[in-house]
Formats: sequence, structure tokens, C-alpha cells
Amino acid sequence: MDVRLAELVAAFALGQDNAFGQPLGSRLRACVVAARLAEFIGLSAADRETVYWVAQLRYLGCTGHAHEVAAVFGDEIALRSQSLVSDFTDPREVLPAIVRTAGSAHSGVRRAKDVVAMLAGGRAYMQMNFQTGCEVADALLVRLRMSDEVRKSLRYTFERWNGRGFPNGAKGTSIPLPMRIVDLCQDLEVLARVQGPDNAIATVRRRGGVYDPEVVDASTSLGPDVFFELDKLDPWDEALAAEPEPQRVLSGSALDDALLVAADFIDLKSPYTAGHSRGVATLAAAAAEHMGLDSAAVREVGRAALVHDFGRTAVPNSIWDKPGPLTRSEMDRVQLHPMLTEQILRRCTGLAALVPAASCHHEKLDGSGYAKGLSGSGLSPAARIVAVADCYHAMTEDRAHRPALSASQAAVELRAMVEAGLLDESAADGVLQAAGHIGTATKRRKYPAGLTDREVQVLRLAVQGWTVRQIAQELVISPKTAGHHIQHIYTKIGVSTRGAAALFAIENDLVQT
Repeated sequence: MDVRLAELVAAFALGQDNAFGQPLGSRLRACVVAARLAEFIGLSAADRETVYWVAQLRYLGCTGHAHEVAAVFGDEIALRSQSLVSDFTDPREVLPAIVRTAGSAHSGVRRAKDVVAMLAGGRAYMQMNFQTGCEVADALLVRLRMSDEVRKSLRYTFERWNGRGFPNGAKGTSIPLPMRIVDLCQDLEVLARVQGPDNAIATVRRRGGVYDPEVVDASTSLGPDVFFELDKLDPWDEALAAEPEPQRVLSGSALDDALLVAADFIDLKSPYTAGHSRGVATLAAAAAEHMGLDSAAVREVGRAALVHDFGRTAVPNSIWDKPGPLTRSEMDRVQLHPMLTEQILRRCTGLAALVPAASCHHEKLDGSGYAKGLSGSGLSPAARIVAVADCYHAMTEDRAHRPALSASQAAVELRAMVEAGLLDESAADGVLQAAGHIGTATKRRKYPAGLTDREVQVLRLAVQGWTVRQIAQELVISPKTAGHHIQHIYTKIGVSTRGAAALFAIENDLVQT
């Protein structure tokens, strides 16, 4: 299986579209506009290449702070969708949004207090969240082997020409030119869909110092026709056609490593899913091997499991992290995520073979699953294995609405589902055998970055979104001691935000005991 890097990056772009409540292909449209503007301006081939990758990967770190945004504002996808058509550096636009959405998970006096707290500390909050996005994105970019120029540009994702951006208030030409181009083109793409191309150009001009004025002038000269032309084209095909030469093709272990990046991008969205896709992939591949599948099939099962939850980015954390039962409409949104996984993967020629297994992980043999309601005859062996591995692994993880089951309890539940005709018996046998039926993993004695046993305990709780006070209560230590632990952990692993710490924990298999 070979996959062009441009295809995988385009899949990431679609995942970001879902995370921001935008039509699939929005980021790819902006990429095409940015590529044409870069050529119109006369950028060098190297700078045009940077523009290409930056345009599609700009919000790669968005899942790293989705939990924190949702904790304050509720539906973070709705908030992000609204923010794309506004100027977040303008208090006249930001303050009404805070009053309207802050504390939306509560009501009455509690919500009023949340609004007041957000108004008082809003800038510090925004700075930390934007820092998280940049930090997480950079760690993932390293693993995708993106150039130093791409990484440098993306460190300025939220900075603005007038110096009112985040997290460092960089301004003017200190912001790399590729980022200035992408910033303008992505805003133009959204505004052109909402207001029309002519009005979009007028809006960015009215915003004055938000954008590089020379880049704005160039976009005006390029004209609105580029958007009318894009309406007639497939943004996926156009973005792939614009890929810089030479094309990078991923195969073998390089492809596996890249799909691990996709898995972590997905799982960072909620503290309850940190490391989930990796765990499902390990179980599913081992189960496939126990069941006698050939090496190529085993590898395909593992790869499908890594990306099975790609559609999760389209469902807000106000649903994923909800401690109580879901409403019917909330469950409807949850049940769409396997279909959205399919929509993303089937566009990618190199990953299309993974669709039958990756998009059917919530189907049941009796047809009672979702999203397609397929029954036994419509489910491939790979799909059955991934479904069982996902089910078992999820049961052994904490969720907002229930604690994790023990390994033995999960095995009993899995067997009951087999008896009820919901899951494949052979696949269940394979998964349980892969899980040691159900052995206890050997405890790690030596941790990366010199972390101690206690620091790993604290890190695991922080990854799950626990506050310093909650960690202190759980470990029977003072909040001050818990805070010191967190600072020591951050220093040792070289991060400054929970999202980046969560990524470190996932990458180093520290999420579960």
C-alpha cells in the first residue's frame, strides 16, 4: 500500500474542516487559492511549497485543546465556525461572543460567574489555548517530517500583522510570508462562501491592520474570479494537482508512522480517548495474527484501526465529554462519525482499501449497529476484528459517563455480546487472546525523560483532563504538591500545555497502566 503524502495531508485538512464546522474541502479550496496567490506574487519554488503545506496543516493542533475550549464554551465546533468569519483580535467582536457562549454548559448564577471570569481572564485563556494548538501541531509536524520552514510558519498560526494575535503578539514582517498569505486566503475562502467573493475582499480591506497590506493588494489584483472558478472544480483534485515536486510517497513503516500521527491527531480531541486508536490497532493486529490472517491482511487491519475514528473530529466535545446520558439529537451526531470516517478515507486512493474495516467499527452482526445498519454478511473479517477490538478497548477506558471496566469485566461483557449475536465469536476469541485473556501488563520500571512513578501517575490524570485540585484529592497530596509535579513533568518533557503533555503520553505509551 502506497499513499502520497499530499493525500494524507489532504485527509488531515478534511478532519480540520469537520473540527471547525466547515464543508469538507474548505481548507483545500483555501490551499488552491493560496497556491495561486503565491505564484501571482512571484514567490520562490521553496516558499510556494511552504505555502502549500501550511495551508492544509494550519490547524493540525486543533484537537489538542478542544476539551479546554468546550469546557468553557460548550460546543467548540459551533464556536470555531463562528470565529472563522470574525476578527478575534477585535474586542468588539470577541466580547459579544464571550457573553453569548461562555459557561453555556451551566445556567443562572453559575453561568454569570463563568462569563465574568472569562471576561477578566480571557486574553490569558486565549493565549494558553493558542499556545497549545501551536505546540501540539509542531510535535505532529516533526513526525510527518515537514520542513523547518513549514514548522516555523505554523508557529505563527494565530499571530496577526498588527501584533494583536497570539500567543506572542508577533507583528509585521516577523511573521513569515507564507503564513501571511495563508492567513488571508483562508479567511477569504470562508468569507467568500458566506458573503460572496466581492464582499469578502471588501471585508478584509475593512479590517485594516489584520493582514499584510501588500498581500491584500495582491489578492485584490488576483480578483474574485478564482473563487467562481473553484466552485466548478473538485477541491480535492485541485489540491493534489498543486502538490510540489517531487511528490513524497509513503509506504511500509513510513506509512505506519504517518498513520500513527493521524491516530494521535484524532485521539487528542478528548482526554477520554488519549491513546485509544493506538490501543485498538495493537489489539486488532494481534487478533488478526492469532486468527491466522496473512501478514498483509494483519497490517491492513492495524492500519484501519489507527484511522477508524477520523470522523470523531466532527462531533463536539460537549457531547464526547458529557457526563450524563446523551439526548436523541446528540446520539444522532455521534452515530454519524463512522460515515464521516468513510467520507475522508474514500477520497484518498491509497487509503480507500481501509474503508470497509475502518468505517464499520460500530456495526453489529444482527444489523442493530450504526451508521449503515449492516449485518453479518455485509461485514468483512477485518471489519469484525476492528469492531471487537474497538468495543473491548473502549470498555477498559474511562469515559465521561462511566468508569473503565476491569479487563476481566470487559471480557465477560464481550462474551455476552457474542452470545447475543452482536459480535463475531472468532474475532472476539482473537481479541481476548491478544489481550492476554486478560493478563495484566507488566509495569514499566523506567520511564522516558526521567519521569518518576509518581510523575507518571500525575501525568495520566492530567491527560484525562483532571484539574490540579482533583489530582491532589485522588493522590492524597496537597494542590501545591500536585502543581509542582505538573511543572516538573512539563519541564522534563519539554512542553507547556496539557494538550502537548497528552501527546507525549500517547507517543510514549503512558496513558494506561
